[in-house]
Amino acid sequence: MSLIDAGIEKGLIKFDDDKNFITYIHQNKKRSFNNPEEKVQAETFLTLVLNYGYPVNRILQFVSVQMGSETKEADIIVYADDDCEQTYILVECKKEEITDQQFKIAVDQAYSYCVAEGGKYVWTTSKIINEYYEVPKEKPRSRIAIPDIPQYGVNKLAPYKYVKGGFVQSEGETETNVVKEPDLNAKQKFFELEIVSENELTKIFIQAHQALWGGGQRNPSEAFDELDKLIFCKIWDEKHARIAGEPYDFQLFRDETPEELLDRVKKIYAVGEKEAPEVFTDGIKLTAQETLTIVKYFQRINLNKTDLDSKGKAFETFMGSFFRGDFGQYFTPRPIVKFIVDCLPITHKSRVLDTSCGSGGFLLHALDKVREQANQFYDLNKDAVEHKAHWHNFAQKNLFGIEINNQIARTAKMNMIIHDDGHTNVIASDGLLSDTDMQAKSKNKEFVYGSFDFIITNPPFGSSIKQNEKAYMHQYTLAVKEVDWLNTNASGKAVMRDSQSTEVLFLEQCHKFLTEHGYLAIVVPDGILTNSSLQYVRDNIEEMYRIVAVVSMPQTAFSATGAGVKSSVLFVRKHKEKQSEKISNQKEKLKEQVKTDGKYIDTISTWEKEKATAIKTLEEEAKKNNPKANKKEITELIQVDKSAIQTAFTDKVNLFKEELTEKYFYIKQMALDDYPIFMAIAEDIGYDATGRSTNNNELTEIGKELTKFIAHINKTEK
Repeated sequence: MSLIDAGIEKGLIKFDDDKNFITYIHQNKKRSFNNPEEKVQAETFLTLVLNYGYPVNRILQFVSVQMGSETKEADIIVYADDDCEQTYILVECKKEEITDQQFKIAVDQAYSYCVAEGGKYVWTTSKIINEYYEVPKEKPRSRIAIPDIPQYGVNKLAPYKYVKGGFVQSEGETETNVVKEPDLNAKQKFFELEIVSENELTKIFIQAHQALWGGGQRNPSEAFDELDKLIFCKIWDEKHARIAGEPYDFQLFRDETPEELLDRVKKIYAVGEKEAPEVFTDGIKLTAQETLTIVKYFQRINLNKTDLDSKGKAFETFMGSFFRGDFGQYFTPRPIVKFIVDCLPITHKSRVLDTSCGSGGFLLHALDKVREQANQFYDLNKDAVEHKAHWHNFAQKNLFGIEINNQIARTAKMNMIIHDDGHTNVIASDGLLSDTDMQAKSKNKEFVYGSFDFIITNPPFGSSIKQNEKAYMHQYTLAVKEVDWLNTNASGKAVMRDSQSTEVLFLEQCHKFLTEHGYLAIVVPDGILTNSSLQYVRDNIEEMYRIVAVVSMPQTAFSATGAGVKSSVLFVRKHKEKQSEKISNQKEKLKEQVKTDGKYIDTISTWEKEKATAIKTLEEEAKKNNPKANKKEITELIQVDKSAIQTAFTDKVNLFKEELTEKYFYIKQMALDDYPIFMAIAEDIGYDATGRSTNNNELTEIGKELTKFIAHINKTEK
């Protein structure tokens, strides 16, 4: 039950029918619940009563505070007496979206109010972050940071707030921890870590990053890296084996300096480094004060037990806002990722790879798919161990990612850690390296050609790999200029291209990584499918793969993430080697047949002779008409007519080539094995150009039909 629901049930608050206004019943004060600050105030008030046990008659809200000649308003004051004359705790509430700088101002304000009122404790909260202080009786009243305010009847604060298993109860105390009368011997009760919502976790990620970034004091990229490290420490601390009642290490302790906290966090990090050395290659670079700030944001939450989908979406939202601003990177929108993964028959036994994994979106959806499949085989309540083993073994042994950017690769690893492991098989590497080079550089021997059942990827578009920059270009067939089959020059040889686009090379690289009959689902720019200059790419695709489906995405599919290239999702299945050879040989024979039937060589030879004769005739006539002209002068005299003859010849040859090419494509279509291809156009995929939901997603229905189509292929096309 939520605090709000419990407050209604206990008769502490009530709402109007539309929940626009909240009434605090004891004081009979009605306030607008549409005010973001009021939502925090309501939960804080209920926390004091229901979780900390303070009698409602000792709590006043919206209290006037005299500050010199000015009158201010304190949000909540808890009093030490029933007459509400002796201030005990002063509470300042702020909206959840407050910045770190604004929160610091609120802390100063609350502390000054408390000193003016003669209070003993201060609590400043935005719900997202909390700070607690004790006010000394004697001057100077410098702040004493404490881990929590005291609960009702407690005279001695505990040195920390969060322990394994939650607060320790004394005999006879109620489960709600409401103490009816003060007890001089009562002990401060401890709390278990909280499970939070996706929305709240997103705010924690974003605000913590902004606090580190400091509006420019630290590079946003570096701030992101350091935040990643502390999230890693937080997760690792939660996973650390500890007995019930033992405190968590990733939290503030009373009477310790920021330097001591930083030292403790570094010890957590050092342990994690030994267990997962591939996650981060350098130590924590944050100052003690910066570490303290981040611990304040994360100490109360339980990342491991927060719903996987919620924390995954929160992390993705945070990453999206950060990377678009700092890197200009774009990530595949969730509806497209989900569509691709849902259509493929991936199971816990499948080996799955993303050759350009970015932050790990495709990998995580594949993991979620296998996790959902576990529900079909195991009862989560009765067979929890078997249920987890089903998907966790898949994550650790069968799920692989390659990302060229070191920082984004670390982010993908962190994303996998947040989803409970599998990060060991995400490597930072150029995805176009050979498998042996990749293994050598990453120390991971699992990236082997011919070993993956499924590749799901969205490679980078538009960039080119240059021959003089990358030594591996010669390893790619698609990096070679093929000899024109209608080239009459017998000495014509294939030569390396000066450059090749990344998306073209990835089509070939994915083919190398796939097992026979393995599936590739790849986002490609439509130029791959339509541009006449890329016909050679399509020719290679039909030799390498059985084309399964082409699903056209709307122009706006990637607009919200910063890219505007019209694209489609191409689904293909790798041919067996013999089938590829058969298709290649068939095509070569058909080309020879077309040239033979069209008498291509003889015709071109005849036309060349005619051209030579015509040019010779021009020269003879020019000499006859200009007997005193030298060779150079003759050449100049016939230049225009000679050029016209050559142009006419070239045009005639090119037209002939086009005719033969069309004939080749026609007979090829008739001769090669025929098979159905699934084609679809999606105009609405759930969001518009700005990223706003359209409440409609045509990919859902398309996906259902494509799933059936792929199942039919697997069953009938052996």
